[in-house]
Amino acid sequence: MVLDRRERSFYIESMSRPTIDHRAQILATAEKLIYENGIHATGMDLLVKTSGVSRKGIYNHFATKDDVAAAALSARDVRWMQWFRTECDKAATPYDRILSMFTVLKGWFETDGFRGCAFINTAGEVGDPDDPIRQIAKLHKQKLLDYTLELTEQLNTEQPLVLARQLFILMEGAITTARVMGDYHAADNAKEVAQMLLKELVP
Repeated sequence: MVLDRRERSFYIESMSRPTIDHRAQILATAEKLIYENGIHATGMDLLVKTSGVSRKGIYNHFATKDDVAAAALSARDVRWMQWFRTECDKAATPYDRILSMFTVLKGWFETDGFRGCAFINTAGEVGDPDDPIRQIAKLHKQKLLDYTLELTEQLNTEQPLVLARQLFILMEGAITTARVMGDYHAADNAKEVAQMLLKELVP
């Protein structure tokens, strides 16, 4: 097929236009809205208005609003854990990485727009423990515990799981305190307790 000059011009222009990833746009918007307002306050009308994607366009990718929320939270889980591990792993030793977890948390608390843990927040909005949203939240927390255990297993301690669970609870307490009370120094306090635990359980 031979194209004339006008057709060639249109073809080249259309090929050079940036492709809009509507699915990614929907998820990014949904994640932001859910984190700022909660699941129940993030309706389809608000998602359409904020994302710039039509209702039909959203339903082309997701069957329900709950599916959008689940996919957005799953994406946040992957990204947050990758960020957290990367920041903590900058420390030289497993011991230092454990303490770094609390330093990284405090930096997160102090960022603009901090509204606590998206997974604690959304789990609190959903009563059914078998709901996909609750399951995603549970998986996220399990990943954080697993990473903590990964670090404690590299220490000279006979109780790596006990220590990991204690450190995990300290982190969760710091996150909740920072969100509910606006006390970002909770991370520092939790770090001090973590240091005492390490001295007690790691010869």
